[in-house]
Amino acid sequence: MRVIATAGHVDHGKSTLIHALTGTHPDRLAEERRRGLTIDLGFAWTDLPSGERLAFVDVPGHERFVPTMLAGVGPVPAVLFVVAADEGWKPQSAEHLAAVDALGVRHGLLVITRCDMADPGPATVQARDRIRSSTLGSVEAVAVSARSGAGLAELRTALDRLVARLPDGDAESPVRLWIDRSFTVRGSGLVVTGTLGAGRIRKGDVLMTARSGSPVRVRGLQALGEETALVRATARVAVNLRGLDKESTGRGDALLTPDSFLPCLICDVRVHGGTPATELPRTAVVHIGSAAVPVRLRPLGPDLVRLTLPEPLPLRIGDRAVLRDPGLRRVLAGLTVLDPQPPELRRRGAAARRAAALGDAHGTPGQASELRRRLLVRRGELTAMGVAVHTAPVAGDWLADPAHWTTLRARLAELVAAYLSERPTEDGIPVEAARHRLGLPAVSLVEALVTPPLRMSRGRVTAGPAAQPAPVADAVRRLTAELDGRPFAAPHAQRLAELGLGRRELATAVRHGAVLRLAEHVVLLPDAPRLAADLLSELDQPFTVGTASRALDTSRRVTVPLLEHCDAQGITQVLPDKRRRCAPLSRQASVTADFPIRSE
Repeated sequence: MRVIATAGHVDHGKSTLIHALTGTHPDRLAEERRRGLTIDLGFAWTDLPSGERLAFVDVPGHERFVPTMLAGVGPVPAVLFVVAADEGWKPQSAEHLAAVDALGVRHGLLVITRCDMADPGPATVQARDRIRSSTLGSVEAVAVSARSGAGLAELRTALDRLVARLPDGDAESPVRLWIDRSFTVRGSGLVVTGTLGAGRIRKGDVLMTARSGSPVRVRGLQALGEETALVRATARVAVNLRGLDKESTGRGDALLTPDSFLPCLICDVRVHGGTPATELPRTAVVHIGSAAVPVRLRPLGPDLVRLTLPEPLPLRIGDRAVLRDPGLRRVLAGLTVLDPQPPELRRRGAAARRAAALGDAHGTPGQASELRRRLLVRRGELTAMGVAVHTAPVAGDWLADPAHWTTLRARLAELVAAYLSERPTEDGIPVEAARHRLGLPAVSLVEALVTPPLRMSRGRVTAGPAAQPAPVADAVRRLTAELDGRPFAAPHAQRLAELGLGRRELATAVRHGAVLRLAEHVVLLPDAPRLAADLLSELDQPFTVGTASRALDTSRRVTVPLLEHCDAQGITQVLPDKRRRCAPLSRQASVTADFPIRSE
């Protein structure tokens, strides 16, 4: 199925032409038929000579109903532009063309109607000349008379040529169905209609509404008046919904694939044609999809504007919109969405810097360019903005600009070096402190940045192999000399401080495995358990704490925690009478093979 919309001045015969082509009059309201004036969107369809099925969205031409016209044209890829031969180009012809141009519609066909009432030649030349300067460019023109039927066969053939040039809808993309009509059917409930430009909808699917964020289930589907279980883009579709009432939705809302779009309240856009960005009013109305919402404008640069919306819309990079002044009833400009999730502008000069950052952005959602601007972004957020992601995250679901990631890694190395220089007794910078100083949103990003020669150690980022800070290494050497000849004569707290092993230095030495802390102020060298095992194995088995103390030439202050440590390591065993014996040599060998023994 293909879908196109009509466009053109009021009373130039758009609806009559659709009736002649399809056999169905698109004016469905009694008031429209009574007044002979289209005031709402109408729908009809026909089969072309090629067999292609073509659906029409017929729009009103009166200036009072331009918002309705835009709701019909917004989601549609092509237009049937209608100009009457006996009247030629008129004011609403110009405004409709301005709207089509603002939306960036590139496919169209010019139809000169009422050729039985006037020579179609002058109107054709005039209309093609006006249309040529728009995004439609040079269009094919066909002259017809809906009353006599003249030219209708040629029009059908021309429509076949037009639809053959239309791009195929991407059925694999998420659904975003802009709702252009909602109504209730007795016995069925709520039905909404729209033009499905991308994705596919199945009976039974669960979608969500943009306006409320509520989940709704597809109870039934119709395409061109026929029941169906599946509809693929591009198509006109009517969706029977369960879980939503008519008061909660309507024109301007959208049905969405869950978790595939982000609600947009602020967006940066590029202005096309019409009024320069700096001369635009501070308030206007934006028409996008079938929605029309008032917005506040803040110029960023000559053709860049920030829009603030009163309610969230599911926008993506590259979406086209129309900016309109409802008071003056004119199109101000076309807009292309560059960023539906922009950063805040807080500091002086932020608008100018933002304009510079968006200088090369033209609404094409590319991964490389978006990462350059955002530096770090979650994968799901980027895909929800319409960007195809081809690279793996650097951590979790975080994506990073490669150059920025390299810079962060260098900055982390500098941070670690500076931190260790200022605090030589500490074993690196805490991960949370590094995250804060680098301005990163997650600790996992810091951890992902750690590559040799950096390393992680007990929740800190440090550099190089496990080397002690120089002051600590010197203190350990003094302790080693102190224990030379009496390896179990653990110094008291005051003597440890005199040797340079205060609280922080001692903690650093323990972390590096340079000393073994058995208890508060009981510190020995890491090989003390092995030496103790050698001496205790020569005693009569079993032995008491007093016997062990004499053998080790130390006091109970040291012997008790040392024996408890040896018990835990399997070097000694405690008997029921509290005496101990050395474990078999094979057991001792297995537990003493890799000294230093784990410190506490």
